Amino acid sequence: MLNERRILVGVSGGVAAYKAVYLVRRLVEQGADVRVMMTESAHEFVGAQSLAAISAHNVTTELFGATSVSPHTELARWAEAVIVAPATANTLAKATHGIADDVVSATLLATTAPVIFAPAMHTEMWENAATRRNVSALERDGYLMVGPDTGALAGGDIGPGRMAEPDAILQALERLLAGRLSGVHVLVTAGGTREPIDPVRFIGNRSSGKMGFAIAGEAAACGAEVTLVSSAGRSAPAGVTLIEVETAEELARSVAKLASTVDVVVMAAAVADFRPTDVAGTKLRRAEGIPQIDLEPTPDILANLAAMDGRPYLVGFAAETGSLDGAVEKARSKGIDLIVANDVAADGSGFGSDTNQVALIDGQGTIDRWPLLTKREVARRLCDYVADHLERPTATG
Repeated sequence: MLNERRILVGVSGGVAAYKAVYLVRRLVEQGADVRVMMTESAHEFVGAQSLAAISAHNVTTELFGATSVSPHTELARWAEAVIVAPATANTLAKATHGIADDVVSATLLATTAPVIFAPAMHTEMWENAATRRNVSALERDGYLMVGPDTGALAGGDIGPGRMAEPDAILQALERLLAGRLSGVHVLVTAGGTREPIDPVRFIGNRSSGKMGFAIAGEAAACGAEVTLVSSAGRSAPAGVTLIEVETAEELARSVAKLASTVDVVVMAAAVADFRPTDVAGTKLRRAEGIPQIDLEPTPDILANLAAMDGRPYLVGFAAETGSLDGAVEKARSKGIDLIVANDVAADGSGFGSDTNQVALIDGQGTIDRWPLLTKREVARRLCDYVADHLERPTATG
């Protein structure tokens, strides 16, 4: 998988820099051609000579004074993939805001290769609002985060912020370069629909669209062509085509138009089950008394997709509160391939959170419960599941 692949490793200044030595060694063992670049502060934790000896290449440590006229652009063009391990809070902040004052940050700004960040820092730094904003922005821009893990940190405390183990980073790199969904067109829906009552009010729900956007971004990172139909009002992840809608009817029309052209549909949107029968043309006013609002069902998009001849692979989502009985029944009755059920009432799971605890339920009602994960990790695992179960045409000749 990695034989003769050109992998650039960036090492920034954190205690976890010692793990970069083993990471480089593992990459070389897999046959990769590895180059290393280091920030000035990284020298406080690991020696350049060690990394040079293992990689069999001189380590780039400066923007100026090297034999190369422009080391950051040369490295940026050379690399097929970039790994920053450890990625400190400072390095993540620079990458987010396009600051390029050292060889690592300048190369990140110059490269068009896929980039993996392996964050490592104290728990308080990882959970700081500024770091959370930076990580979210980088993920929206298409960068891949591996970790951090929870464990013992420098200073004796325990919590999230420990750099992912090198073998986990290696696996993520292999998946990234493998393009497991290469040649597959994936349609993802995200966000909650808004069903108008009058020009200023609507029936809606608490869906933020984060889960659907994470799935779209991860599918694109796995090599898929991705179309995202959303009502969330968010910018599309890198490499994703965005179609903006508002109501269930608009979403249904967009999905119906595209369904016959795609290989996979992931219905992560929280689609309203009902809408007002009549929409008032002017604002309903309190002085006019309590309005009578009659409801009618919205289109059953999943059922319509399941009824298609030669339908795509179908993944539905079910927001539950407690028991999974309703999700199991939905998986069996809809005639689809997979339901992803999440308990939106559980701590750290559901609408608006950055984490999710889901259970996968196949068409036979078999349940596979996953632990609490970031939504990005849920998306990553889901894309792996789809890649493993998707039937692809067999070439003939």
